Amino acid sequence: MSFSSDVKEELAKQVSKSRHCQLAELAGIIELSGRINEKTKGLELDTENLLLLNKYATLMKRAFGTDTTKALDEQDTGKILAALKITAQPVNRQTADGLLLMQTCCKRAFIRGAFMAAGSISDPNKAYHFEIVCHTKEQAKQLQELLCGFDTDAKIVERKGHYVVYIKEGAHIVDSLNIMEAYVSLMKLENVRILKEMRNSVNRKVNCETANISKTVNAAVKQIEDIRLIQKMRGLDDLPAQLREMALLRLEYPDAPLKELGGYLDPPMGKSGVNHRLRKLSAIAEELR
Repeated sequence: MSFSSDVKEELAKQVSKSRHCQLAELAGIIELSGRINEKTKGLELDTENLLLLNKYATLMKRAFGTDTTKALDEQDTGKILAALKITAQPVNRQTADGLLLMQTCCKRAFIRGAFMAAGSISDPNKAYHFEIVCHTKEQAKQLQELLCGFDTDAKIVERKGHYVVYIKEGAHIVDSLNIMEAYVSLMKLENVRILKEMRNSVNRKVNCETANISKTVNAAVKQIEDIRLIQKMRGLDDLPAQLREMALLRLEYPDAPLKELGGYLDPPMGKSGVNHRLRKLSAIAEELR
């Protein structure tokens, strides 16, 4: 199964004990995936997703004592929609009444229901992307406000006539899983994030070391070219003693870094002093050119 399916499977087992949270989660499901059957006038879900259907059935049983294996009639549907404060049609284009979202736990439940109905998360090994597809801009804005209320960076984009609430930052997707109480999936995502960060850190260090080695090698090649030019056109014996000593050392140790070269001098010299002398040699070479 995909990571998104794993998250939903975990959420399907997460059922709030409080009726007010059950109502909030049902509102999130119905407002994104519910519909009224034209023939029976009964409430049903517009989905074939078994996880969602099972979660919906569990919540309806807990909150209303309703058996969703039987078609709901118009009267029962009216009572349920009234409890959920859904008063207009179509039911899947409504926003949740603020009275359903008064408590933090109810906000979590509503987001969980919305995600179960119309959400997805990409495989974190490939990319970080969390989204919930809404029918209306008002639905998307409400979800965005709820998610941002938990300090996530949720944004909205319009896509093919729908409004998508999405999160791209890995840490904020972890937060969204925490909001929905998908703790097992949260730990899996965190493990992936840690491994990816470790790999990125190693790659950065390797690239940095490679760049430094390349820089050192290129500098040494240039220094040797300058010294060979001086040797050919002027002779090293004509140089001041300190520069002559440095030139001979560089020719003898063409791959040595500056700090190592300084250790061969008598008395030893630091990296900056060695660099200063080599710069003087380069200046002489430039004059000869």
